[in-house]
Amino acid sequence: MAVALSLGARGQGRCWPNPAVGCVLVQGGRVVGRGWTQPGGRPHAETQALARAGAAARGATAYVTLEPCAHQGRTPPCADALIAAGVARVVVALRDPDPRVDGGGIARLREAGITVEEGVMGREAQYQHGGFLLRVTEGRPWLTLKLASSFDGRIATGAGDSQWITGPEARRQVHADRARHDAVLVGAGTARDDDPSLTVRGLGIVPQPVRVVASRRLDLPETGALARTAKDIPLWLLHGADADADRVARWRARGAQCRSVRFGPDRQLDPLSCLQALGAAGLTRVFCEGGGSLAAALLSCDLVDELVGYTAGLAIGAEGRPSLGAMGISALADAPRFVLAETACIGGDVMHRWRRASLSGEGACAHSPTG
Repeated sequence: MAVALSLGARGQGRCWPNPAVGCVLVQGGRVVGRGWTQPGGRPHAETQALARAGAAARGATAYVTLEPCAHQGRTPPCADALIAAGVARVVVALRDPDPRVDGGGIARLREAGITVEEGVMGREAQYQHGGFLLRVTEGRPWLTLKLASSFDGRIATGAGDSQWITGPEARRQVHADRARHDAVLVGAGTARDDDPSLTVRGLGIVPQPVRVVASRRLDLPETGALARTAKDIPLWLLHGADADADRVARWRARGAQCRSVRFGPDRQLDPLSCLQALGAAGLTRVFCEGGGSLAAALLSCDLVDELVGYTAGLAIGAEGRPSLGAMGISALADAPRFVLAETACIGGDVMHRWRRASLSGEGACAHSPTG
């Protein structure tokens, strides 16, 4: 199952709205077929593994990271494919909560006389499939918040100089983080101040993640990197109902998709509405890179599932720009807390990954001195 989970991870960021599933077929102690969900969501992992195994699938055990589908979509049900191939046993890490499946795939396998075992490495599968599960159960994608800062938590000097706080190795790792998500999200301030492209570079990654900017008024640079590439790389803009209609029309003409979302009590874009709009469009995993106001709003609304910090060994001081905006917290008991899952040295910087307690597991975090 660990191998199946590793295979499934290859599809992350490439197969939305489908889950990134992995499948391994074992016959006589030997792996005879491997598969993972392909770009665009099809073919599915099970059919990939069965095709590689051929006749060796008969009597084999299939290890699958998510319950095989039982409904007819663009492809036949994977449960039926496993039955037709003659597998003898199916080991499933996690049930699929999609109402079209939700135990139906397992029931179909058992009705066909196939032995089914559930829950093997279920916690690990819950983490890996977290985005798909959240989209099905809560209508929103998994949200990873990345913060790259100085030792004292600053993202720029008081004058706005921020290039570069972390080193090239950490920045390369951030590109790898982007590639494992369906979309990269920033706020309007970051889009205006940094003129980012929000693409994955230097890794040979195709296709690119969706670029998403949350901007109430759509007051974004219309000659910047995002505008210049909107026809070539997906750009989605989340805006308020009061955004200027001419601006909306101009951005659409450039190739951007514009989605209106509701306001929160502060008359800013409601963070949950933003994520629900992305979930409704099929996104399962979103990588947020700030800025400080958007990051604080997401944390305040308890919408951050994972924190990834890159900390550099320099200090900027109180006049520097903080990595987070105001959150209105007066008591520590009210502050959102996460559980440390991993640390690593990335070049001259430190990467630390934190998760919700429900996904943290029982053991201590993993440490790597070299990254």
